[in-house]
Amino acid sequence: MDAHVDTLTRDRARTRSRSRLRKGGMVLLCLLVVAAIVYAIWFWPSGSPPKKMDSTAGQAIPVVTAVATTRDVPIYQDGLGTVQAFYTVTVKAMVDGPLIAVNFKEGQEVRKGDVLAQIDPRTYQASLDNATAKKAQDEAQLANARQDLVRYQKLVANNYTSAQQADTAKALVAQYQALVQQDQAQIDNARTQLSYTTITSPNDGRTGIRQVDPGNIVRASDTTGLVVITQIQPISVLFTLPQQALPAVTRAMAEGPAPVLALAQDAPGRPARVLDTGALTVLDNQVDSTTGTIKLKAIFSNAEHRLWPGGFVTVRLRTDIARDAIVVPPAAVQRGPRGSYVFVITPEHTATRQPITVGYEDEEDSIVTSGLKVGDTVVIDGASRLADGTTVSIAQPGAAPPVPEQPAAPGTNRQRSHRAG
Repeated sequence: MDAHVDTLTRDRARTRSRSRLRKGGMVLLCLLVVAAIVYAIWFWPSGSPPKKMDSTAGQAIPVVTAVATTRDVPIYQDGLGTVQAFYTVTVKAMVDGPLIAVNFKEGQEVRKGDVLAQIDPRTYQASLDNATAKKAQDEAQLANARQDLVRYQKLVANNYTSAQQADTAKALVAQYQALVQQDQAQIDNARTQLSYTTITSPNDGRTGIRQVDPGNIVRASDTTGLVVITQIQPISVLFTLPQQALPAVTRAMAEGPAPVLALAQDAPGRPARVLDTGALTVLDNQVDSTTGTIKLKAIFSNAEHRLWPGGFVTVRLRTDIARDAIVVPPAAVQRGPRGSYVFVITPEHTATRQPITVGYEDEEDSIVTSGLKVGDTVVIDGASRLADGTTVSIAQPGAAPPVPEQPAAPGTNRQRSHRAG
C-alpha cells in the first residue's frame, strides 16, 4: 500500500514539472514574438522596400573637354635605329719592330695627323741611308759614262774610232741611268718604311682602349691593332621602315633633306627625349625581302655627344606636313566595333556620340579627316561613363571629379527618424 502511494506521488510530481516547463516555454515564445514585433516596428522601414537604383541617376557626369582646332601637323614615320660611328679605324702597325712610345690617352680626342705611337726607326733609317749611298755611287758612274760618250762621239766624227765603240758608250750611259732610277725607287721605299715607324691618326675621332703597351714587339701581320679610333662628331644612325613608307620617303627626299629626330629609349611612361636633330642622307637601293623593310641612314651633328656608337634610338623621319588639319587630343578618340568616335558636348551640356575618321595620330595630336568641325567641344576624360544624351558638367583639367552622394542604408534612416520623433 505504501509502495503504491509513493509511486502515485512521483507521477504527480513529474506531471507538475512538465506543466511548469510547458508554461515556461510558452512564456519564452511569447517574449520572442513580442521582441520580434518591437524590432520590426523599431528598425524596419515603412512601406515597401525601395528598388535598387543607380546612385548617379539624374546627376550630371563630370568630364574634361577640349576644343577641336586647326594647325599644321608634321607627319612622321617612326622606326628603330642603331647608332654607328661616322668613321671607324683600327690603327695597326705597318712595319715590324719594338714599340718605344705611345703618345695618346685612352678616350682622348685626336685630330688627323696627330702622332699616336712610335716604333724603333733605327733599322729603317739605316736602310734609307744605304739606298741613298747606292744612288750617289751610281750617279757618279753615270756622269763618267756620259763624258766617255761625248769623247767617243767626237772621235767617230773625225774617223779616229769605230761607231761600235760610240754605241757601246751610249748603252752604258742608259744602263747607269736605269740604275740611278732604281736607286731612287729604293730610297722612296726606305723613306716610306721609315715613315711607318711614326704612327699617326688617319682622321679625327676619339681613341678607345689601348691594345698594346710600349715595349712590345709589333708586326704588320698583327690582327688586333694598337687602338680603334671612332669619329662621333658627326655621327650616323641606321634605321629601318616598313616598305609601305617608301613612297612617302622618296617624296620627302625629292623635296630636300628630310629632317630626322633621334629619341632616347627611356623607361615606359616617360616622355621621349629628343637627343639630336639630323637629316636623311641615304635610302638603300633595295627592299629587304626577308623582313619587308627598307634601310635608311641619317647624319647627326652630335655636338653634345648624346649619341654613342652601338646604342639604340627611336628615329622619327618627317615625311610631310598636314596643313590646316583639324586636330584633337588623342585621349578624345574612342574605339568601338564600328570604328573611331568621340563624344561631342552640345550647348545643352549633353554628350553626343560622333563617328569620326582619324587620318594620322601621334602622342600629341589626332588628325580628324571627317566627322568633326573646328570649334566642336569633345570629351578627353570621363568618356567611359557616357552615352548618347548623358548630361555632363565641365570640370577643369587636373581637378578631381566630384563623388556622387551615396544614399544611407534604409535601416539607418529609419532609426534616425524614429529617434528624432
